[in-house]
Amino acid sequence: MEPSLLVVIVVVTALVFDFTNGFHDTANSMATSIATGALRPRVAVAISAVLNLVGAFLSVEVAKTISSGLVDDTKIGPSIVFGGLIGAIVWNLVTWFVGLPSSSSHALFGGLIGATWVSAGTDSVHFGKIVEKVLVPAAASPVIAGVVAMIATYLVYRFLVRGRPATRGFKVGQVVSASLVSLAHGTNDAQKTMGVITLTLVSAGSLPAGASPPVWVIISAACALALGTYLGGWRITHTLGKGLTDIEGPQGFAAQTSSALVILISSRLGFPLSTTHVCSGGIVGSGVGRREAPVRWRMAGRMVIAWLFTLPAAAIVGAVSGKIASLGTAGTIAVGVVGIGVGAGIWLLSRRHPVTAHSFQVPEPTPAGTEPGRLAA
Repeated sequence: MEPSLLVVIVVVTALVFDFTNGFHDTANSMATSIATGALRPRVAVAISAVLNLVGAFLSVEVAKTISSGLVDDTKIGPSIVFGGLIGAIVWNLVTWFVGLPSSSSHALFGGLIGATWVSAGTDSVHFGKIVEKVLVPAAASPVIAGVVAMIATYLVYRFLVRGRPATRGFKVGQVVSASLVSLAHGTNDAQKTMGVITLTLVSAGSLPAGASPPVWVIISAACALALGTYLGGWRITHTLGKGLTDIEGPQGFAAQTSSALVILISSRLGFPLSTTHVCSGGIVGSGVGRREAPVRWRMAGRMVIAWLFTLPAAAIVGAVSGKIASLGTAGTIAVGVVGIGVGAGIWLLSRRHPVTAHSFQVPEPTPAGTEPGRLAA
């Protein structure tokens, strides 16, 4: 296969991953606002898409970390990156199908690491950087977001709510905080695809080592993420908005604000952390901070198990795909065909029991003096 054609295929595949990242991670920004009725589902994803697009232009620090920090770009080629992307896309689609908010970021890292390790050797993977930039933030970020959200939720209910109806006065705050999370998500997640495309261009000799993402890369990655975000990713939105805890307006405001702060600080420092981990931690922390909110620890445990399997599972698929793709044109075509087949199969299965924007109807409040299900006399 001509090198230029292979680069084009890898760039398109990276944008497909970015698209799946968008609908996989929409829930991070908007699940709580949709669950409390602060925003209608379609309005929420439209706002999130626009702000993801804007956020992608605010920084390139995370992109630089991925393009020059995790693997040795002098020892890999576009075919290896292609295999890693297939591993990430497959894991994203599987976890989306079962409604588990796992990390698109870690799926990408796992696929890239697995493909590089098997095809180019152990010394091609910068394990020290992976521990510093990926594993430590992965463990610390949900805990930090959870603690901050727990304290913020307690303070909001202790000093601002004080027994008054908890939904009043917080809808505007939730819109603002959800928008801030979307903006923060764009500053972190869009850059991961920018970094992968830049890494591909460097490995193909089209850019010098250590180069920043070109303008066309920034624009295309931002648009792909925004388009995926607009589709909604309703299965995972349902899990985060309704599966972890019962969310009220003040609680959602505290969770979203805490998550946005953690993501923005990490983007500034160049840490490509998982926004899924951060936002999930924030939601659980807000449930702990409000005494009346039951935290569904079994669902939280399922999520943590998915998080633990994300890196190795994507790495295994990426390793197999990368090794086959590195064998030549036939290998690359075979990996692409299998990837398309798996994606189409998962999509067809999802149509049997679809989850759409209409699955998030917030019940009208019961009039005073009546019981649920009865009309006032």
